[in-house]
Amino acid sequence: MKLPRSRQVKKGRIEIIPMIDVMFFLLVTFMIASLSMQKLNAVGIKLPQGQAAEAKIENQITIAVQKDGQIMLNKAPVAADGLKPALQALLHGNDNVVIAADKDARHGDVVRAMLGARSAGVNDFSIAVDNE
Repeated sequence: MKLPRSRQVKKGRIEIIPMIDVMFFLLVTFMIASLSMQKLNAVGIKLPQGQAAEAKIENQITIAVQKDGQIMLNKAPVAADGLKPALQALLHGNDNVVIAADKDARHGDVVRAMLGARSAGVNDFSIAVDNE
């Protein structure tokens, strides 16, 4: 005599909705992690257009010259005459100094920032541009 089963056997299914949720979570996590790994020492300025090779720099100090002539040293505002002591405190020998000047900044303001850095002991500069 054959007894009927009390429970029916169901075939296994792969639920795709939770898998999609996990993939979107991983995508967002990696996007946020990659954004936080970028070094953004400059303030929001409009860089001039140009072509330049990507620089791989470990110790980077950024001097930003804004449109109105304000000088920023690693996002901190400094006066033109206070650039030398502030920069000397940050220099450790093999640092690369990047000049990031707004495309509408006056030439005299950029030169004043470069001369202040030169008096602090900086010999080599890099100029930041926005790649075309």
